Amino acid sequence: MGLLDVLTGMSNGPRGFGSRGRGGMSPILLAALGLLAYKAVKGMKAPQAAPASAGAPRPGGGLSDILGSLGLGGAAASGSPGLGGILSGGLGDLVRQFQNAGKGELANSWVSTGQNRQLAPQELEKVLTPDQIDFLTEKTGMSREELLAGLSDQLPQVVDTLTPEGRIPAPHELNRAA
Repeated sequence: MGLLDVLTGMSNGPRGFGSRGRGGMSPILLAALGLLAYKAVKGMKAPQAAPASAGAPRPGGGLSDILGSLGLGGAAASGSPGLGGILSGGLGDLVRQFQNAGKGELANSWVSTGQNRQLAPQELEKVLTPDQIDFLTEKTGMSREELLAGLSDQLPQVVDTLTPEGRIPAPHELNRAA
């Protein structure tokens, strides 16, 4: 079982599989992974990355649509060399964003092997930028309120799943798991 299988399996949570009457990756899991991809691209400051409004996929599209709109094309394919770098870089940038917003202990609890601290939608709204929220609502077709409620519920679990050893894994480690 690969990393994407584990993450897709998480879609059976409270807002996961069937929440919009379809199978596959839940909109919330898609948003969480999209946030990591967004963070990775913005962290790299890649000149080839498309702006959030360019090449917009249909709302409710898949992870490959989000990655494509960020200029990362086929990185969603299982085993792709870029997926580990995207997830690892995005995790590191996301944790730093929480630290810079004064919520470092919260994000660190998700990375560590201990209990995950809960995140309220209002806290998440203060950490994420308006551009990040707008990007994710556009790509998932969710309302701002749905997005923040779902991400506040699922983001701790997604980060915890991606950091099983209590640290942000190196890109090659995530590539092996994909």
